[in-house]
Amino acid sequence: MTPEEKIAALGLVLPDVPPPAFTYVPYRLDGATIYISGQGPRKPDGSFHAGKVGGDVSVEDAREHARLTGLSLLAVAKVAAGELSRIEVLKVFGMVNATPDFPDQPKVINGCSDLLVEVLGERGRHARSAIGMGSLPNGMTVEIEAVMRIVD
Repeated sequence: MTPEEKIAALGLVLPDVPPPAFTYVPYRLDGATIYISGQGPRKPDGSFHAGKVGGDVSVEDAREHARLTGLSLLAVAKVAAGELSRIEVLKVFGMVNATPDFPDQPKVINGCSDLLVEVLGERGRHARSAIGMGSLPNGMTVEIEAVMRIVD
């Protein structure tokens, strides 16, 4: 089963990659390495899931937001590589818009990490950082960037 078929079997759909809002690009290629700009949990109307994790947003909801953000990362990777079967995830950097005393950033970013492994198998396993932030653009709950590699 291809990664795209796995996404469909999970009842998920890759989102469209929106044009950048500012002076950046969705990804950069350096040889076979893809550097993917930070993605957030975009709703179908283009807005973002927003709020403070540990305050008005639960860990469970934020984990789902990270999973949704993982789909956005995969969508960008597919644009860069043409198909997801050519992708290997190297590093994920997850930021959580959290209250100052919130200790569970890894539990939130697991939403993204687990999705990447579900879709890509062993090629989805990666090094990772998960940190708390005082705020994120548009008030979104999570922002995640990734480094991936195109393999043949």
